[in-house]
Parts: sequence; structure tokens; C-alpha cells
Amino acid sequence: MAKNQAHRLPHKIATSNATAVIGLGRFGGAVAIGLEDSGVSVLGIDASPEVVAEYADRLTFAAQADTTHRLALEQLAIPDFDRVVLGIGANLEASIVTASHLVDMGIANLWAKALTDDHARILRQLGVVNVIQPEAEMGASLARQIAELD
Repeated sequence: MAKNQAHRLPHKIATSNATAVIGLGRFGGAVAIGLEDSGVSVLGIDASPEVVAEYADRLTFAAQADTTHRLALEQLAIPDFDRVVLGIGANLEASIVTASHLVDMGIANLWAKALTDDHARILRQLGVVNVIQPEAEMGASLARQIAELD
């Protein structure tokens, strides 16, 4: 933990205006920074210590953790967050196991990234209502924009 984050422990920022973002890759990192820029307190979590170090001074709090372990999520006060974004995509097992924990914890508002249609289907079967497929959604959006040019 960075010294300047000691007063911003996860249990202290788990308020109605805070969001936890799990997985700080391109998608999760962009969501986390966008939320911070909008004045939302963000707990950013990633398995990579290098990634966490990159975000340590940019987010309200950044932590390194293996979120496939329920205890890690509990220690980071995730059950106290009303809003969680699951940005893990490349590691299918980590995404699914983490999503399962989050659903079991009763997270009120959960968004999860899926890379494929099968990944999205499995997340929905687990109970994730808000499944995002960024590449498919952006591709469809671009297609609409191009079609409107005619």
C-alpha cells in the first residue's frame, strides 16, 4: 500500500459514491480513470503489482489481490460496495470465479466484461445482469456510424 493511501482504506471508501474496479487492464483501467475524473471514489484491484503501482497515485485506492479468493475480496471490503466493475477478460477462469463470488456477495450493481459470446453466456448464467462485450459493442457502434454516412 502506498503511504499516501493509508487514510483511504477500502472499508472507508465503500460508500454509495464509490465503485470497485477489479482488473485494471485497458478496459478496467479506462473505467477506473473515467470514474475518478468524474469525482467517483475508486478502489482499483489487479493481480499484477506492476499494474497496481501504475494506478496507485491515480485512484482513491489501489490494491494487489487474487480475486479468485473470496477472502481477498472480503478483506478489501468488496461486500460493502454497491457498485463493482469486473474488468477481467483474458483470464476466463479468474473472471468466472470472481464473478461467482461477487454474485454470492449480493453486489447490487455489477458490470462484467466478457470477451466472447460464450463468456457472456456463462456470466449471465451466474447471475450477472450487466455483461459488457466492449469489442463487439464498439464494432456494432462503428458499423452504425459508417452506415449513416450513406
